[in-house]
Amino acid sequence: MAKIRPLPWANWHRTISVFAVLRRRIADMSATLLDGKTLSERIISQCAERAAAVAERGGRRPCLAAILVGADEASATYVRMKAKRCERAGVGSRPIYLDETTTTEQLIDQIQSLNRDPDVHGILLQHPVPEGVDERAAFEAIDPAKDVDGVTTRSFGATGLGVPGFGACTPGGILKLLDHYGVELSGRNAVVVGRSAILGKPMALMLLARNATVTVCHSRTRDVAAEVGRADLVVAAVGRAGFVRGDWIRQNAVVVDAGYNEGNVGDVDQSGAAERARMLTPVPGGVGPMTIATLIEQTIDAAATQLGVSA
Repeated sequence: MAKIRPLPWANWHRTISVFAVLRRRIADMSATLLDGKTLSERIISQCAERAAAVAERGGRRPCLAAILVGADEASATYVRMKAKRCERAGVGSRPIYLDETTTTEQLIDQIQSLNRDPDVHGILLQHPVPEGVDERAAFEAIDPAKDVDGVTTRSFGATGLGVPGFGACTPGGILKLLDHYGVELSGRNAVVVGRSAILGKPMALMLLARNATVTVCHSRTRDVAAEVGRADLVVAAVGRAGFVRGDWIRQNAVVVDAGYNEGNVGDVDQSGAAERARMLTPVPGGVGPMTIATLIEQTIDAAATQLGVSA
């Protein structure tokens, strides 16, 4: 049997150098994380100044009423989180808790009461509502002037036509995050995975308004992986943990994970996507904080308009 001769030291040195280069390349392939938490803190600080100006000029502090129907713990946590952010931004918060037996008619009565209340400038109905409640009818009961979450038909139409109105907060927050990191949208191929009325559809409209070429994938899409693989920008909003696999992602694409599922996981295989994507939103700490920041911004805008003052 032939003896295996050791390589000269020079060759070992060269081999180690090759491994070092490979390690650097792997590090370079790791996606830049789009830090929504830090950006949202900056926006909320700016909101505090604007809210104070509105209160001084208009005589009323901007106020957001948040309605929670039922006892869903995740929704309750989210409402509490929004209330805390509101207080830090100088915006009043009025949480309203309705029990599981609340009917659609009772919920609409509560919304209409808030519509008439001059001390309330924005109304949020926490999604989802219990079975048996007509969520769309409840959304439509919100005065568009107070629809700071952008859920009414009128707000959706305003988004599509590019006329003044409140856009859905999560897509709006995503655009702010992409703008902050200098992501170019014009002329790019964008794929939105999911077509919900409060996320996927308005996201597609907002991207179209930015001159992106938009594809929306849904449960009847024949080959979601192939559609995602052609995208410069992927927005995952399907509500299924890890649905978008890392090996679907095109090299150097930007990936926005708008999902939040049990166990603090999103709709994207984060570790796999990080190896291929140029930029990626983490879960948590990416889209969620930007949604709340956008909601607060729009509440201040609504208050300024209703009070007839500048912010």
